[in-house]
Amino acid sequence: MKIKGFQGTSLLDFPGRLAALVFTGGCNLACPYCHNPGLVLEPDQYPDYPLADLFDDLRSRAGFIDGIVISGGEPTLDPGLSDFLARLKEMELEVKLDTNGLRPDVLRPLLEKNQVDYLAIDLKTALDRYSELDSHPVDVAPLVDTIALTRTFDVATEFRTTCVPGLVEVDDIHAMGTAIKGADLWVLQQFVPDHSLDENLHEVSPHSAEVLQGFVRSAEGYVENLTLRGV
Repeated sequence: MKIKGFQGTSLLDFPGRLAALVFTGGCNLACPYCHNPGLVLEPDQYPDYPLADLFDDLRSRAGFIDGIVISGGEPTLDPGLSDFLARLKEMELEVKLDTNGLRPDVLRPLLEKNQVDYLAIDLKTALDRYSELDSHPVDVAPLVDTIALTRTFDVATEFRTTCVPGLVEVDDIHAMGTAIKGADLWVLQQFVPDHSLDENLHEVSPHSAEVLQGFVRSAEGYVENLTLRGV
């Protein structure tokens, strides 16, 4: 497992838990609004965080932190992910995994082995618009399979959507809602233009609070619970 960044404690990334936060490098998308562009485009510019040091740090926090958040980049691209999670579970740490959902072949065995306690899936836009997120066509069939996995396994799951103007509008909300209908939690979050991978987005004004509240109303009825973040 190659860890590119480590944050000792985080209150926001694992609901109800005090957790450490680690980042992996590389991604199978290049979303224009990505807020970690260095991890996506040039992950090797960051040295690998020594795993021995990481586990020593986690052991030193035993009894203080409840779990660990694994984010990226896209963690499911790392072939060492399952072994890494196994070691975390041996330490009796809960695990939250951030993912774009495009690797159900990786997620299924993790869920089968109960290595993930909380799954956060980035739902970018309407599924038929996913190719706008990369320079190459994006096959969304794996994402559809991942959505199905969340209905098969008893794992706490949130779908979250960053509401980027032009990429997420009312019609997209309805399309996404249809795709995840019946899910427990959908988080709509404000777009922050700073540090976006596509520099053209740095000058884009986020949706207003009123527009985002309208998105929430449009999303009602698709999922059990809705949350609006960053407003």
